[in-house]
Amino acid sequence: MRSHAMKKADQILRAVAAKDVTLTLIGESGCGKEVLARRAHELSERRRGPFVPINCAAIPDALFESELFGHERGAFTGASERAKGKVEAAERGTLLLDEIGEMPMPMQAKLLRFLENRRYMRVGGATKIEADVRLMFATLRPLDQEVRAGRFRADLFYRIQGITLNVPALRERRADIAPLLNQFTAQHSARHGVRPPRFSRQAKALLLRYDWPGNVRELRNVVETLCLLRDGRQVRVADLPEGVRSQVMPEEAAAGVSRASTSLVLDLDDGLESLIQQIVEAALERDGGDKIKAAARLRISLRTVQRYVAAGRVRVPSVRVRGEQKAAKR
Repeated sequence: MRSHAMKKADQILRAVAAKDVTLTLIGESGCGKEVLARRAHELSERRRGPFVPINCAAIPDALFESELFGHERGAFTGASERAKGKVEAAERGTLLLDEIGEMPMPMQAKLLRFLENRRYMRVGGATKIEADVRLMFATLRPLDQEVRAGRFRADLFYRIQGITLNVPALRERRADIAPLLNQFTAQHSARHGVRPPRFSRQAKALLLRYDWPGNVRELRNVVETLCLLRDGRQVRVADLPEGVRSQVMPEEAAAGVSRASTSLVLDLDDGLESLIQQIVEAALERDGGDKIKAAARLRISLRTVQRYVAAGRVRVPSVRVRGEQKAAKR
């Protein structure tokens, strides 16, 4: 990641990953909390063990204890055989309790007891089992707010209050959008066996300006859809989801077109040659593929523009420009 916020988060992870301390990640849904927790696991001595995430909001209250600690055969109706819980599945590894604030109050008391001695019993069992597992937590809202609201036990809050890491929303770290866009494009193209699409200047600019209320998860889903629908072709503004267009450019959303612009968003980390290619391609796109006009706009020779096009370094709309060959000879 390129944003200052995520570089700082990575520094904290590197500092605490090797220590068996409790790590709590706070941030909006889809902002990458599980990704950071997994990274902390991979940087730790437990990286050879499993990483097991569990979403506390997705488990019915009646099944929570069994899901966490497992159960013995016959422990309840339908328990036809012994089943491991997430704690046992994460042995010698890491267990991430996502959305810990949604854990039922009765289960919070049992989790607190487990944290005190790292021993538990399967539901319907009579033997205590020792657990060698590191616990991490993730939450949408700061847990102290949940304590004040009476939805979270104060004693459990103080027990798990170790290293707290605030994960900013994607709109607060826009420098990460471009590298994530490239990463997801490569991943989904390879996964689905399609050619990676190429984003037009206007389409990419809109994606960089969009607020991404669904954060990284929303960006991943949008890119996957575009990879499937465009399959090697250029992604235009009209191809973007209506939600993106309506937020960033509401006046043109219905028509699916963007205003002509002479501005360009560049990433200095792309390197000089890549930046030059992007500038030449943007000028060609701005002038409808007219190489003469694009060269004049950039104050460079027509031969330079033609050389980039001929080498396949830039793409240009398929147009026929009269007089271009004559101008090249001059």
